[in-house]
Amino acid sequence: MHIHRFLTAALATVLLAVPAAAGAKTVKVGVVLTFSGGGAQFGQQVERGYNLYMKLHGDQIAPHEVEIIKRDSKRPGGDIAKNAVQELITREKVDLLTGFIFSPNAIASAPLVTQGKVPMVIMNAGTSWIPKLSPYITRVSFSMWQAGFVMGRYAAEQLGHETAITGYTDYPPGKDSAAAFKRGFEDAGGKVVDSIPMGGPREVPDFTPFFQRVKDAKPDAFYVFVPAGNHATAVAKTYGDLAMRAAGVELIGPGDITQDTKLQDMGDAAVGLTVVHHYSADYDNPANAAFVSAWKEAYGADTTPDFMAVAGYDGMAAIFHVIKQLDGDIGAEAAIAALKGWSYDSPRGPISIDATTRDIVQNQYVHRIAKEGDRLKVTVIDVVEQVGNPCVELKVGRCGD
Repeated sequence: MHIHRFLTAALATVLLAVPAAAGAKTVKVGVVLTFSGGGAQFGQQVERGYNLYMKLHGDQIAPHEVEIIKRDSKRPGGDIAKNAVQELITREKVDLLTGFIFSPNAIASAPLVTQGKVPMVIMNAGTSWIPKLSPYITRVSFSMWQAGFVMGRYAAEQLGHETAITGYTDYPPGKDSAAAFKRGFEDAGGKVVDSIPMGGPREVPDFTPFFQRVKDAKPDAFYVFVPAGNHATAVAKTYGDLAMRAAGVELIGPGDITQDTKLQDMGDAAVGLTVVHHYSADYDNPANAAFVSAWKEAYGADTTPDFMAVAGYDGMAAIFHVIKQLDGDIGAEAAIAALKGWSYDSPRGPISIDATTRDIVQNQYVHRIAKEGDRLKVTVIDVVEQVGNPCVELKVGRCGD
């Protein structure tokens, strides 16, 4: 039996309950996500993902129950998220923390996680060195170096590009993604001839002057990282408006720039784009077919899960694993130990948590955007299997600390 009990609006708490039994424990999970503002669409995707997992698998943790206590981080500044984490640890006494859309929010919260000894399961924030900030952090989403490094090598080795320019949103994930692409591209024989910061994550800038600068420079490829969502839609529009493909400049990037929930808004400018990513709702495998079907049944046939949704789903799978392994008695060291080496058949394919880095290991898929009728869709043209965190493996910058 699944009972969703809504408590006070201030707590924004949801309870997943199972019949009471001797030894039953309530595991308090603090969720820090962007539920308002420009990033609300991201928070909604993650929340729907973890709620769907709880709905489908709630009986797996019987006789224990999970109490979700939500906090709104609102924006990628770090201050609000840090205050929320402080409150969740000290006042609410949560057993685990999860969520974290934006890297600055996870980075700001890391010292509190260490001080409070509360395990933290990141469902999005992708800056590569975040798990190194605390022994109690693990990540089920991605690192920027997975897609960026693989895209760099692929652009040189398979797409035949010799020169590239990187453009990125000017905050830690953007810098990280651009550095990852450059390392992969230049290791494979290419040359990054320029790197352009393109505004911040809070507001969508006018990309025209940045893209015009690239068009005038005439590189073979333009690698772009921006936050998924409205930034990504603007990237595709600007690329099309400036006729950059006709000028011989190929737009490439991580899958953030062709997010499932925004892809249909991008128009023909997106057709033919090549990106590297770890998930699309279009993937053809049994786990994803079941996930997408359950998602549409729960949230509507016109809704689509994206990579944030699957991270919420998989993140709750990881949390349920901890609860089962520890029989509801959650301690920080024991929880992290239970997650090290954890593996799971995700809708995105096989995933695991590296026992040394505490970071996600997963396939990286090369996407080509195609058009079928009036619908844009992801086609997978290549796969690089079981990629860890190249930034850590190569000991680059803060990843090598």
